Amino acid sequence: MDTPITVVLADDAVLLREALAGLLSGAGFQVLAQAGDVAGLRRAIAAGRPDVVVLDIRMPPGHRLEGLHAAVEIRREHPEIGVLLLSQHVESHYLPVLFGAGARGVGYLLKERVAGVDAFLDAVRQVAAGGCVVDPQVIGPLLRARNGADPVATLSDREREILALIAQGRSNQAICRQLVLTGKTVETHVRNILRRLDLPPEPDDHRRVLAVLRYLRPWSEETYRAGLPPTPT
Repeated sequence: MDTPITVVLADDAVLLREALAGLLSGAGFQVLAQAGDVAGLRRAIAAGRPDVVVLDIRMPPGHRLEGLHAAVEIRREHPEIGVLLLSQHVESHYLPVLFGAGARGVGYLLKERVAGVDAFLDAVRQVAAGGCVVDPQVIGPLLRARNGADPVATLSDREREILALIAQGRSNQAICRQLVLTGKTVETHVRNILRRLDLPPEPDDHRRVLAVLRYLRPWSEETYRAGLPPTPT
């Protein structure tokens, strides 16, 4: 029998936490603990290291970026733990810090845009397994903000569209269905994306993650060394 994926939930909305815990438990996950604030989250992680943490960005006491700060802290101190941010808010200007530690085991989904229960459960599985899942509304502003010196700027509109779907964890087959393209066409676009981004030979899944996050690299290294920016006033 497979060992269940272990999860810690952190959100100040009790009803949402309970609903997520029920969904996860019913799907075979093991919910180790729930927390309503960052202090409780830290205690839960110390008590039993989960495979993945699902948390909101804005949490008590200030309901600002406490959850995001905690996510960066977890990735720094416990890189083996996956972190999935589930929020109502797009904080794309802080993503370089979140992803600064690397591409693996991290996700950012918007609560109102999760396609359904299965999509949420699949995202938790992917992040727990070291994958990356990012909502295109989060990634879009960053893609548009890149300047002409970055390789991402050389991608065509269709390639950017496919890159955004890869960011959601979509397989080539799923991309074919959504964009009504043939498998060969999607494979060609993916190869072009990887070639244009000058990604080294790696296992295919890892290269797809790197493709999603390559555009962050010029910002993330410097920003991550400097630490998380202060919360805006």
